Amino acid sequence: MSLLRSFFAFAAAAAVSASVSVGWAAGSGTGSSAVDQDLPDLGSPATAAVSLEEEYRAGLGWFAGIRQSGQIIEDPEISDYIQQIGHSLSSHAEEGQHQFYYFIMKDPVINAFAMPGGFIAINSGLILATNNENELAGVMAHETAHVTQRHLVRGLIDQSHAGLISTAAMLAAILLGATAGRGSPDAAEGAILATQGAAIQHQINYTRSNEFEADRIGIGTMASAGYDPLGMASFFQTLDRNSPDPSRVKAVEFLIDHPLSAERVAEARNRAEQIGRIRHTDSLSYTLMRERLRSLVGNPQAARDYYASLLKNGAGKSIEDRYGRAVAEIATRNPAAAIPDLQALVNEYPKVNQFYGALGQAYLANGQLKESQAVLDKAENLFPRNAPITIRFAETLMHAGDNKRAHLILDDLFNVVEPTPDQTRLIAKAANAAGDGRRLVLLHVVLLSDERRSQDGGEPAGTRPRDAGIGPDTARAFQRASRRGARRHAQGS
Repeated sequence: MSLLRSFFAFAAAAAVSASVSVGWAAGSGTGSSAVDQDLPDLGSPATAAVSLEEEYRAGLGWFAGIRQSGQIIEDPEISDYIQQIGHSLSSHAEEGQHQFYYFIMKDPVINAFAMPGGFIAINSGLILATNNENELAGVMAHETAHVTQRHLVRGLIDQSHAGLISTAAMLAAILLGATAGRGSPDAAEGAILATQGAAIQHQINYTRSNEFEADRIGIGTMASAGYDPLGMASFFQTLDRNSPDPSRVKAVEFLIDHPLSAERVAEARNRAEQIGRIRHTDSLSYTLMRERLRSLVGNPQAARDYYASLLKNGAGKSIEDRYGRAVAEIATRNPAAAIPDLQALVNEYPKVNQFYGALGQAYLANGQLKESQAVLDKAENLFPRNAPITIRFAETLMHAGDNKRAHLILDDLFNVVEPTPDQTRLIAKAANAAGDGRRLVLLHVVLLSDERRSQDGGEPAGTRPRDAGIGPDTARAFQRASRRGARRHAQGS
């Protein structure tokens, strides 16, 4: 089954549910309390139409297509940061059925979106547009709520239901127009347009209800995770400043893309005030990753010029600007210029793991393998099982020919931390170079399954967080073999 067919099967399942559950979407809020409206019953129509596993498979197929197109930023430091923020939110969501995977798209547009099954995309442009970590958490909490409330499934059901009613109404309108207008084309056309307008208005109203629901639940989630709940409303104002003038956009398009922005800001502020402000200061990781993104998306030379301009104007001396400038130097293939700045940052801030990782990366890019290995070995001891440090260290070890040690430290990390698809390939590369045939066979199954299942719209291996896309029994055997190999290596056999 192709990806497209998988999507149609998903939509068809929702349509079947709509046909046997007429009136659910329109009447879901009837007679419910304020609390019930905040946490709607996820019970039956959506769950009966599409199981969580089917929803996950559909989302996984979409994610696989995005990944294969090269639109996802596969950077250890950035991926690790966004997953940490995501985990802090999803662990406080009002249900525990979904597994979440957060990723960043190479897209300057200010946007984020949720896919079925817990896959959540955040555009690089959105992160750069946020003013603080609370705003970023607000967006991610909003998208997390879309998943936990299964808004896509419910939307498909509603569209299917509305489509059946709209079709019937349109046929009736044609008959009415033919009778009232005695066959006049204008009368029939007017009736059809009125029917279409009603259908569009219904979709606008349903979208608004989903957005308000995601706002309410997301604000509660971010507050529970320790973020200032006012961050969501604050970012709404950022969106409002960056939105096009409504006079330049067709009214219907504007309402769909920006439903009641002033009202949403007001309600979000009221909700935050009810919960109470929470003092959350930006983490250093937030400020560093924003600058890292600046150099990894778009033109790195433009980022380099940006930092040069800051220095020229007497600025650019903050920790994050110094780090960003060094990353820009590495990205423009001038790692030698980055090394002195990164050495200084490591000496001044010996507890910041990102500086060690970037310095090791710069040394490696500059062909200084021994220096790269020394700084990352030190970092590995200071920050054990830190995913970005371990990955950078493994890459350096493999360049230096120490494939067995690279294989060992990756095994140790990914028996505890769930690997991404690119990280699964890195393990396979290390296993191959280290001559671990048994491990390589298992990884080959993972990667081959990845390619085949992606094409079939099924579960590509290496993307499911729990087991890297293979079945639970195979995953357990995979881990047992990894641990045995690690013990044998440690014993020198």
